[in-house]
Amino acid sequence: MIAEDEMDIAIDELRWLLSGCSDFIAAHRRLGELLLAMDNDVPLARGHFGRAYQLGLAAVRRAGASIALPYADPENQAFFEAGKGLAYCLRELKRPRLAREVLEQLVALDPSEPLGLRAMLAEL
Repeated sequence: MIAEDEMDIAIDELRWLLSGCSDFIAAHRRLGELLLAMDNDVPLARGHFGRAYQLGLAAVRRAGASIALPYADPENQAFFEAGKGLAYCLRELKRPRLAREVLEQLVALDPSEPLGLRAMLAEL
């Protein structure tokens, strides 16, 4: 639906998908992106990015502190992108301390940080 520029349908489909699988990180990330792009709904996008970020962070914590989590691994990209989206939303909602915490955690998990997270940190 996204490829066909049917964003309202894509949003409905993602919501339907999440109603059956609420722990789907990539779906939360995509929904957050669409909500920002279509309606600039920062609070709702924050909720979806935040859910994806928290799910990923919980998995990291269960795996232990010594886990390597490179963004280059396609399985990790939705988590990092959701975290970046969450930090953006938190900044827009005037919550810079929380945005900083998210960005610092992401940089700690992958110091190569190909998403420009350090630049976002510098802006805070």
